[in-house]
Amino acid sequence: MPSSSRARCIGILTSGGDCPGLNAAIRGVAKPAMSLYHIEVIGIEKGYRGLVENHSRVLHLQDVSGILTAGGTILGTSREKPHRMPLPNGKTVDLTGRAVETYHRLGLDCLVCLGGNGTHKVACSLMQQGLNVLGLPKTIDNDLVGTDTTFGHDSAVTTAAEAIDRLHSTAEAHLRAMVIELMGHKVGWLTLSAGLAGGADIILIPEIPYDIDSICQHLTERRRRGKWFSIVAIAEGAMAKPSDKKEAVAESAVATNRKPDRKEKKKNGKAEKRTHSNSGNDPLSVEERPSLAVARAIHERLGIDTRVTVLGHLQRGGVPTAFDRILATRFGTHAADMLAEGKYNRMVAMRGGNVTSVPIEEVAGKIKHVPPDHPLIRAARGVGTNFGD
Repeated sequence: MPSSSRARCIGILTSGGDCPGLNAAIRGVAKPAMSLYHIEVIGIEKGYRGLVENHSRVLHLQDVSGILTAGGTILGTSREKPHRMPLPNGKTVDLTGRAVETYHRLGLDCLVCLGGNGTHKVACSLMQQGLNVLGLPKTIDNDLVGTDTTFGHDSAVTTAAEAIDRLHSTAEAHLRAMVIELMGHKVGWLTLSAGLAGGADIILIPEIPYDIDSICQHLTERRRRGKWFSIVAIAEGAMAKPSDKKEAVAESAVATNRKPDRKEKKKNGKAEKRTHSNSGNDPLSVEERPSLAVARAIHERLGIDTRVTVLGHLQRGGVPTAFDRILATRFGTHAADMLAEGKYNRMVAMRGGNVTSVPIEEVAGKIKHVPPDHPLIRAARGVGTNFGD
């Protein structure tokens, strides 16, 4: 069983997609751990791959000094998981045993894991192998249950909102409909927040399947009111309603002077049966990503000149916002306090403005979706934003 005595030596790793605030969180854990509690801190490089392959180094105060504002992560990251490590032949192998061996070889009392859903799911499985773990919630998607917010989210929202701001001027100059695609395979927190902050006219998120007729009607009404340009913010996992998917395949076939083949029809039929949780990449058309499909439909139905911007990994880069620097520091210092008290197998969390923690098993494998009646959605609807429904 995992030990509950105070930590004397810990490992710390960053896993999954990078985001602003990781270095601030590493600093938040390491500085008080070393200076206040005299805990040895070992940095595990390359995420869980580093734990499997024992890529590690002892961290000193100078290693975590001056990194508060730095983007990325000084430890590097990866998406590999110990139970599914890739082989050169394309297959995977379970190397959880090696990860456990590295933990014990390094003499760790706890493994501090900075990451999102996948990271905490792996941390939970390692806990079941007898290891002590502690999680810090990191993700630009803000989709971890048990915490009001995650570090990295505010920075990504700020980057996306600034991009929308810049699109406004060029959209107005050319009287265009600008479609901007933001990250979010399964949840729409990032697109919802950035769209609201940037004044997007239409926001499309995975939790609310959209109807292209509703989108076109909204754009038409805007033009009748003298609004000749529009901004559409769409999450990469946004989904059309099933009827729209069928029509999109037919329209795409007409555009290329051919009939939909059996393979396309089969794919479209399967798409209708998929649930929200596993269809984050389903586009309106089987051949296009959501932003391109929506832009094409707007242009073909209304004759409006459209342009698409896919913001991509720009949302992960750059320096963290002041909010994320503070949040990551609060999470990190709270984690250091827990390590000194021998409190393990929990995820640090923000609840109601207070930093606390929740059992890691309550977090692992769960996703926090945007509720249809969330205050942000109500606020957006209140100012006339359309959600395609």
